[in-house]
Amino acid sequence: MIIRDTMAPFLVGFGLGLLGAAAVSRFIADQLFGVRPTDPVTLALVSLILGVVALFACYIPARRATKVDPMVALRYE
Repeated sequence: MIIRDTMAPFLVGFGLGLLGAAAVSRFIADQLFGVRPTDPVTLALVSLILGVVALFACYIPARRATKVDPMVALRYE
């Protein structure tokens, strides 16, 4: 549940980022050397790295939350 709730904003931002990158790619095409602005390998690799980092950032709090006793958490509030 924690991973799902934290990955949802990442996926929305990721989709908007890809659309933004496609829109801006025409303006930075002359600054890239040896890489096309819409190079699928580069986009896929960067997407994979960002996805792994986001999943790892969500996994640590989720793992920590599973170790908390529910009664302790309820009494705390």
